[in-house]
Amino acid sequence: MTPDQVYSKALQAGKRFPELENIILAQEHWPHYSFVYAKNVIKGRWKKAEDIILTDVLYSYLYARDIIKGRWLEAEDIIMTHPQYAYLYALYVTKGKLPDKMHNMMILHAISGGRAALEHVEDYFEYIK
Repeated sequence: MTPDQVYSKALQAGKRFPELENIILAQEHWPHYSFVYAKNVIKGRWKKAEDIILTDVLYSYLYARDIIKGRWLEAEDIIMTHPQYAYLYALYVTKGKLPDKMHNMMILHAISGGRAALEHVEDYFEYIK
């Protein structure tokens, strides 16, 4: 079976298939199915998949927002590397100023980032005014 097939089977059945979850977990460089399985099948944290999810900034942000529904300290180092997701993390997770380390990284993005980064940095600083 593929991760897609495991996910589809679990989603259709409305239940987990623990004996098949290793198929998803074996995709350590592809966090999509780990995230959607946690969100839509487990409907909560999936500790076994968190190291996989932490390899991707998008899924780290989404996991914090949609699964943990709050700060995910382990993910903040990866999230702060990308101004767009750091801004969204401030908007939807911390709901205000980022923790100091992330906030300071936004300042660095403002100084050294490109045009796309600057847009998200400006949005962040406007939001926390």
